[in-house]
Amino acid sequence: MTDLFSGFRLGDLSLPNRIVMAPMTRVRAAAGGLATASMAAYYAQRATAGLIVSEGVQPSLIGQSNPGTPGLHDDAQVASWRPVTGAVHTSGGRIFAQLMHGGRVSHPDTTGHRPVGPSAVAAVGEVFTPSGPQPAPVPRELPLREITQHAEAYASAGRRALDAGFDGVELHGANGYLISQFLSSNANLRTDRYGGSIANRIRFAVEAVEATVHAVGARRTGIRLSPGAGFWGVEESDVPELYTALLGELARLEIAYVHLEATADLDVLVALRRAWPGVLIMNPSLPMGPKQAGITEAREWLGLGADLISFGRAFLANPDLVERLRIGAPLAPVDEATFYQGGDVGYLTYPPYRHVA
Repeated sequence: MTDLFSGFRLGDLSLPNRIVMAPMTRVRAAAGGLATASMAAYYAQRATAGLIVSEGVQPSLIGQSNPGTPGLHDDAQVASWRPVTGAVHTSGGRIFAQLMHGGRVSHPDTTGHRPVGPSAVAAVGEVFTPSGPQPAPVPRELPLREITQHAEAYASAGRRALDAGFDGVELHGANGYLISQFLSSNANLRTDRYGGSIANRIRFAVEAVEATVHAVGARRTGIRLSPGAGFWGVEESDVPELYTALLGELARLEIAYVHLEATADLDVLVALRRAWPGVLIMNPSLPMGPKQAGITEAREWLGLGADLISFGRAFLANPDLVERLRIGAPLAPVDEATFYQGGDVGYLTYPPYRHVA
């Protein structure tokens, strides 16, 4: 069986192990979407991961979903990220920026703009705003002439990410955000070439990835997907066929990896692994679910064909997760109350495990 702690070649990067820190929103950015010194310390603490994927970073102002999140769409934001990527590299790590366009999962109170989406269909639930949760507004349906600029926003942010010192980028195509909305059969009611058939519903995802590949290179580009997840009210018809078709188009682009969430039945996920000829990062636990994945789940998925395993919640409370998994040390539980509260408590204050031989 593949060893979780063996090295792996990902694009131009040599990873010392197959453990990936999954992207997780922490809303610790400063005003203007700037990265901070605390963020540099947070990621550097976790630099023993084979690869870190950052929290979702908005590629444009209108793409911002939550307040307190960082951006990569202006020069000040780029400059603010350099100490973060520098701290990770100095600590021996590698880091990709996750590019996250929220689409309809946003609010004018957060961005000053009406959210956009493939159709004028509101997300299900309340969105975060500077004054607290509010009902998700009805987005403005993107006219055909504007769709390309939102696909290109990922590419532009990708260029800025490399300028900021990131080793690559991951497009957030999961969890009900913009790319996921275009894949959807209920958030996307378009009757033009971006809606209806599977070939049309995957078009925006493919164009966003293709633009990013042209901007930063295929070996520096990945995408995260959540087949059938249902987040924010997004539904997808024909999940196996939809994602098999998408993976076929992504294979043509020869991107660095696909990052799958365990949001579908096991047989569907295994079939998608077989359909995807490239590197697969597998996140073995349901996002925001009650279970914190560990070594057992990681080994199971390595046996099922995954190349790399990503951990989310486990990395929050265990900055030295790689070593804990290596020596079989217990994993500390995460304090959910500190996920989004701001400040360093529950962010920089989880201690490493003191192993005594």
